[in-house]
Amino acid sequence: MKLTRKLLLFSIAFLIPELAFASTIIPQRDLTNHAVGYAAIVIFVLAYALVMAEEFTHLRKSKPVILAAGIIWAMIAVVYANEGLTHEVEQAVRHNFLEYTELMLFLLVAMTYINAMEERLVFDALRSWLVRRGFGFRKLFWMTGFLAFFISPIADNLTTALLMCAVVMAVGGDSVRFVGLACINIVVAANAGGAFSPFGDITTLMVWQKGIVEFWEFFALFIPSLVNFTVPAAIMHFAIPDEQPVASDEMINMKRGAKRIMFLFLLTITTAVGFHNFLHLPPVIGMLTGLSYLQFFGYFLKKTHYRYSSDIPFNDARSGDVIPFDVFNKVARAEWDTLLFFYGVVLCVGGLGFIGYLAVASEAMYVQWGPTTANVAIGLLSAIVDNIPVMFAVLTMQPDMSQGQWLLVTLTAGVGGSLLSIGSAAGVALMGQARGKYTFFGHLKWTPAIALGYVAGIWAHLWINDHMF
Repeated sequence: MKLTRKLLLFSIAFLIPELAFASTIIPQRDLTNHAVGYAAIVIFVLAYALVMAEEFTHLRKSKPVILAAGIIWAMIAVVYANEGLTHEVEQAVRHNFLEYTELMLFLLVAMTYINAMEERLVFDALRSWLVRRGFGFRKLFWMTGFLAFFISPIADNLTTALLMCAVVMAVGGDSVRFVGLACINIVVAANAGGAFSPFGDITTLMVWQKGIVEFWEFFALFIPSLVNFTVPAAIMHFAIPDEQPVASDEMINMKRGAKRIMFLFLLTITTAVGFHNFLHLPPVIGMLTGLSYLQFFGYFLKKTHYRYSSDIPFNDARSGDVIPFDVFNKVARAEWDTLLFFYGVVLCVGGLGFIGYLAVASEAMYVQWGPTTANVAIGLLSAIVDNIPVMFAVLTMQPDMSQGQWLLVTLTAGVGGSLLSIGSAAGVALMGQARGKYTFFGHLKWTPAIALGYVAGIWAHLWINDHMF
């Protein structure tokens, strides 16, 4: 399977330039048959092979792609310098870096808010509430699925999946069958939920920030995403043990300020949408403005810390009195390896695109195959290769497609990763969290049901949103 991932990644490496913009205003040399072109592909594939082997080598995934990015652009710069075209390469790199920076800062703000809510025990309180309810396995199967579906559009699908998995592990830890099926359901639901929201996945965020699909237009994918989740869930329902586990009496209360931080996060999202829709500013400006809301509120929590903690027991989770709130600790706890990995991928594939593989890929997929076939294939590919570089491929090729087709590729790239446990960050994380109960082959057994949901979701989109094509 790892070899398959590497081979398929090799086959799409040429699809992922970030310089469609540069191709129209910057003179470029066709290096696809040049030694530098071949070397760049080999370097990228080797770097991604190390990324795929992270669980065995324990080498952080950002390290090889950052190194590969520097080498690829250095080789390109040498060729262009020999021809006196150094300014063109500089412009191209700056354009790539600007695209990355906007997305990185947007994600950094979102991660900071999620970390703040986690530190205020928002997610732990939700988990304890679910565990105390004493739901049966089948009811809990559906509740965790729907919660994953509706939480992931706001929080990322990884955080959502880990939270729901903690619930099913706490309730049904001894039932391997229940935990395995519930984890599959959570992965499918979290990925489907992220597909109809600009904030639900990095791929949808990229499409929104590019201005291709407006904020409210994403919600046309709500029903197709719901179909994608509920079809396999309905099939798996009958395999869930019809048992009633013993309820837990665990009680976790949120810390002071938790609800206000949740409100500020929603206000931040509203600010980003308003800046983009009404002021025509990049959404990242609104998100960074929203970060200041949390910074000022964090200042308030810090200054009033001892006023509220002096009369409360040291270990009382409600007060948050062990350590005063510090917003910069939440920034530091962001997934920096993921953010830097994203940088490496963008710069690597931007370099491959600058070399000249874009026209070949665009002709093969969106002219010869047709947009519908190509977009369905993109989803299947994202089950094997990370959907971020795959979506970068589509965005930077800028194929001439209707709004319905852009929404289709957004849907397929988001939910296609559910077909395999290794197809999304949520699936990979749950294999570690529920080790031995949620496995690759356990997920693979239900891939036909998930594929049926994949096809049904696409059909629902083609039918319901027919006016967009």
